[in-house]
Amino acid sequence: MNYRAWPKRLAALFARRPGDRAALIELLRDAERRNLLDREALAMTEGALQVSEFQARDIMIPRVQMTVIEHEAEPETILSVVVESGHSRFPVMAGGGEEVAGILLAKDLLGYFARPDEKFDIKDLMRPAAFIPESKRLNVLLREFRNSRNHMAIVIDEYSAVAGLVTIEDVIEEIIGEIADEHDLEEEINISAHEKDRYTVRALTPVEAFNKYFEAAINAGEYDTIGGYVVNAFGHLPKRGETIELDGFRIKVLRADKRRVKLLLFTRAGLETTRAC
Repeated sequence: MNYRAWPKRLAALFARRPGDRAALIELLRDAERRNLLDREALAMTEGALQVSEFQARDIMIPRVQMTVIEHEAEPETILSVVVESGHSRFPVMAGGGEEVAGILLAKDLLGYFARPDEKFDIKDLMRPAAFIPESKRLNVLLREFRNSRNHMAIVIDEYSAVAGLVTIEDVIEEIIGEIADEHDLEEEINISAHEKDRYTVRALTPVEAFNKYFEAAINAGEYDTIGGYVVNAFGHLPKRGETIELDGFRIKVLRADKRRVKLLLFTRAGLETTRAC
C-alpha cells in the first residue's frame, strides 16, 4: 500500500460530508473496504461512536452476580473470597447485605497480612464507593472514571437500591472488544445455583451440559450453546431484562451487549439441584 497517498485519499473520502452518525459509520466502512482503515481500527472507531448510546444498565454486572465482601467478615474469610474470585476490587456490603459501605482493594488487604500484629478493622481499608444511576451514559462514565481515577462504580436503581456494578474495563470493552485475562481463561463454572431455585447460566454453556445439570431434554437442533438456543427462541437479540417462558423455565437476560447475550437467569419451580458444573 502506498502510504504517501493516504492524505489525498482521506481528504477525498471526507469531502462527502456525512449528514448523521449512520452516514458517518457507512463512510468509515467504505474506507475499510477501500483499505484506508483496517478491520480492527474500524471496529474500535464504531465502538467509540456508539458508546454514547449505551447506559450503565446495559453493561453492568447485576447484583446477583456481584462478588462482595461482608462488612463483618473475618480477614481469613475475606482473603478466601479474593483468592477464589481473582478480582482486585470488591464492594463491602453492610446493612444486612443491602448497602455498599465502601470498596476494598485486594492490595490493601495484602498490606494487612504483611502486618499481622495489627488489629483488623475493615473501615481502615475501605475506600469510598462511587454511585451512579442506571441511566448514566457510558461516554460520560468513562470520562468520570478517568477524572476520578476510580475503576469501579456501584449502579443504583430509581429507588436508590443496589442494581449492580460497572468497571472501567466493562466500558473499554464496549469500544475495543472483550479483554480476556488469565482468570477469564480459567473460568469453567457455567451454571451457579442461588436461593429460591434460581440459577445463573453463562450463554456459552453447551446444551449438552445444561441438559445434564438440570436433567432436562432440550433439543436445540443446530445450536450448540444455551445462549444460541434462547436467542433463537426470542426471535431477536434480546436486551438485558427481557424474559421468556421456555421448556418449563422462566428465562431472564441478565447481561448482554449489542453483539451477544452473555448471562441468563433460569427459574423453575420445584428444582432441587444444587450442583455446579
